[in-house]
Amino acid sequence: MKRLPALLLALCSLTALAQRAPLVTPAEQSAARDIVPDVLRAHVRFLASDLLEGRGPGTRGDALAQAYIASQFEALGLKPAAEDGSYFQRFDLVGITSNPQQMTFRAPGGTAELKFHEDFIAVSGVQAPEAKLEESELVFVGYGIQAPEYQWDDFKGMDLRGKTLLILNNDPEDDPQLFAGRTRLWYGRWDYKYEQAAKVGAAGAIILHTTPSAGYPWQVVQTSWSGEQFELPASEEGPRVQVKAWTTEAATRRVLQLAGKDLDALRAAAQKRDFQPVPLGVRVSTRFPSEVRRRPTANVLAMLPGSDPKLSQEVVLYSAHHDHLGKKEGGKPGEDTIYNGALDNAAGVAAMLAAAKAFRALPQPPRRSILFAAVAAEEQGLLGSQYLSEHPPVPHGRVAANINIDGANIHGRTRDLTVIGLGKSNLDALIIGLAKTQGRVVKADQLSDRGFFYRSDQFNFAKQGIPAAYFGSGMDFVGRPEGWGKQQREAWEAKHYHQPSDELRPEWDFSGAVEDVRLFFLLGAHISRAPELPRWNRGDEFESARLRALEALKAPKMPRTSEGASK
Repeated sequence: MKRLPALLLALCSLTALAQRAPLVTPAEQSAARDIVPDVLRAHVRFLASDLLEGRGPGTRGDALAQAYIASQFEALGLKPAAEDGSYFQRFDLVGITSNPQQMTFRAPGGTAELKFHEDFIAVSGVQAPEAKLEESELVFVGYGIQAPEYQWDDFKGMDLRGKTLLILNNDPEDDPQLFAGRTRLWYGRWDYKYEQAAKVGAAGAIILHTTPSAGYPWQVVQTSWSGEQFELPASEEGPRVQVKAWTTEAATRRVLQLAGKDLDALRAAAQKRDFQPVPLGVRVSTRFPSEVRRRPTANVLAMLPGSDPKLSQEVVLYSAHHDHLGKKEGGKPGEDTIYNGALDNAAGVAAMLAAAKAFRALPQPPRRSILFAAVAAEEQGLLGSQYLSEHPPVPHGRVAANINIDGANIHGRTRDLTVIGLGKSNLDALIIGLAKTQGRVVKADQLSDRGFFYRSDQFNFAKQGIPAAYFGSGMDFVGRPEGWGKQQREAWEAKHYHQPSDELRPEWDFSGAVEDVRLFFLLGAHISRAPELPRWNRGDEFESARLRALEALKAPKMPRTSEGASK
């Protein structure tokens, strides 16, 4: 039997769900009216103010943001949800400030010197005072993907220990029957590629940047990968590459000229299953010092306890990251050096706080508990949500769903709604039904080549098996010509994404954001009282993790001695 299209599956699920529980209750509809533009704007105004200096991890601004969010949770009467009885799930980050200057490529036919920032960006892959590559052999490994379910292996068993891998961004997209066509999967993400390079014992990994393959221009790489970079403390036994780098297309072509290779021909070969790694006959060297230090940060956690004696042990998890990029180093006199992160993601935190306020407006708490998590260090690789997913206040199998909020609609009302990852879970049916109550239609990710599902915090919860909803406004704006929404999105990414210009502006129109946040609230409210837990669709990449999490709840607890240790 062929699989039904995602929307048809969702509509079938919606019919079944409607027979079990009302989509929206009158009390929920009334509480949703508490979500208004002024509430959103006020939270954004504070969190994105210059006083917080860009909310860089481990900074004074980071601590101020945490304190503000905790105070808002307390004012709403939400309970502290961290293990120590506070609102703060504290953990350490390792900050690494690297200082590369150049990267040298040598071949029998000549040498190419790449300039930092202009030609390449590099950071230390080790939590140590120095990172280095010494005459490491350069090998082109295509997309650097090992995906058994697609019968795909770019490494073909080659011994890559000590070598430096040149890797294409994204995943193969020429054949719609391979991977997901133009829809970017986890395999297309930079973090997957660096992890794979480490697993095969490579000394370095260089990702070739192009705007189409990354979904953003080179300036985003420059700003996101410059200055202090953060990680969770490294495991002693975990594999690491010495150097993680990006190169521009122009610089990469210069390097390949040394090898007598054509980038376009290599890229074409990498589209096929029979691709073989290509030793380039080029040696790469770089050495640079790094300042390594530990810095404290925290996720801010609050709970609205459920009203049902049994179901209250389960939670609906809302998440939004509170951090941004901090301050720009080496700014010119009079230059704006603060990455305020108003849209990314003060607006998302504002939306979560507004949803929390709506839950408190209900005449009685929902049956399941509601957990609100303002997570740290998302911009550094989803680190706060990774820590929370590895140290959850409740078992993974008791988390009904994650509703993640990253950004907001600042351009007005839309006729549509974009669901990132449409077709992955039966949460689609609920979102479609709720959107219909607003006169809106649901569309799949209209920029699916960007891999957004794997770029925000819901990914860490999904990896633990928790069904995740990540959606926002569409691009069909009321009162605007066709294509206007896409133009605004692209212009914002080109001019303001991860730039100091991401600031709250008087012309921002929160009317569309209000509709989206009401959907965030109503979706969680429905899940919190539904008789059944949400689930991944059969065959989804996260289904097996969910089944394991649910099975773990059935495992008997080991008896404990009087000293508290397991027998």
